Amino acid sequence: MSKSLQSLSLQTVFGRARLALALALALPAAIVGLKPAASQPSPMVGLWIDHTGRGAVEITSCGASLCGHIAWLKEPNQPNGKPLVDKKGRPVCGLQIIGEVKKKNDGSWDDGWIYDPDEDEQFSVELKMKPDGNLQVLGYLGVKMLGETFVWTRAPATQARCQKG
Repeated sequence: MSKSLQSLSLQTVFGRARLALALALALPAAIVGLKPAASQPSPMVGLWIDHTGRGAVEITSCGASLCGHIAWLKEPNQPNGKPLVDKKGRPVCGLQIIGEVKKKNDGSWDDGWIYDPDEDEQFSVELKMKPDGNLQVLGYLGVKMLGETFVWTRAPATQARCQKG
């Protein structure tokens, strides 16, 4: 093999080796770039005044789902002065009333549940942000068209909270 051909072969080998090394170094960076960025919290996360104005629900991320707990009640006590309880005897302040709500491709969150402590009933729930920044809460049993839709408003930062007792 001539010296120039041998030199060309070595340049090709080294060139390919450098290319392979560059790809080996770039591939993990590319793979990291393909991973979803640290997920942004849902705009639904936060404190919401319910449609009645009698309570506020804190919606939080619970793994890949959303959940919600009663965080404030306008009237947190029964007439006898004891804390308000649901029909199962559980304190309403702090009670989880939303769970397992999962993100859908259309931006809504669905396939979870919502609990009505006044009636001791659980329903399926869908949550959607409205263009005005309010939260649309659809409670339903099986068929969304037959469900009931409520609108919750974001609570002010100064919103009172349940007393930890």
